Amino acid sequence: NRFDPLTKYLKEYNTNTVFVEPIKKYFEILKNNYSNKNNFYFENSVISNINGLIDIYKVAEKNLKFYDDHISGISSIDKNHLLKHGVKRGHIEKEKINSITIIDLINKYKLNNLDLLFLDVEGAEGEIISNFFETSDLRPIVIFEFIHIKNYIFEKCINLLNKKNYIYFDIDENIICIPTEKRKIIKLSNL
Repeated sequence: NRFDPLTKYLKEYNTNTVFVEPIKKYFEILKNNYSNKNNFYFENSVISNINGLIDIYKVAEKNLKFYDDHISGISSIDKNHLLKHGVKRGHIEKEKINSITIIDLINKYKLNNLDLLFLDVEGAEGEIISNFFETSDLRPIVIFEFIHIKNYIFEKCINLLNKKNYIYFDIDENIICIPTEKRKIIKLSNL
């Protein structure tokens, strides 16, 4: 819950929510945190541009004691992401996990309407956002962490947001994206 800004709202309001968590240990914790909600669904996968098994890199459980609690949340399909955060090579382990595309996730849970798409996936946000806009006509509010996205992928995301008629701005490490037809629901001085 420490790094989850939506927890308060998810527990207070009766939303239909799909959580995606690739690491089994954290998946179980997530399920336990929200076990009293009937309209919450849990997917033990990583979202990427392919369906099937892929490698994810994480700090081995026995080595977590050498890092602050932030490090347990930086597992990634890109090993370099962990190295950039100061994780030693010998502390990293690889695990095969299930991968699902964003459109297949949407179809699996029959999401005909999507109000919010919130992504914090350690650098893969750009590919997921691009894939989402290229394969779906849904128009949710989108919030995604942008600080780990490669420049050329981030530029593609911005071009897609413009093409899809989104208003967007950054707050801290996140880009907030609002479809132009929904801008009245959020009161901001410059909109």
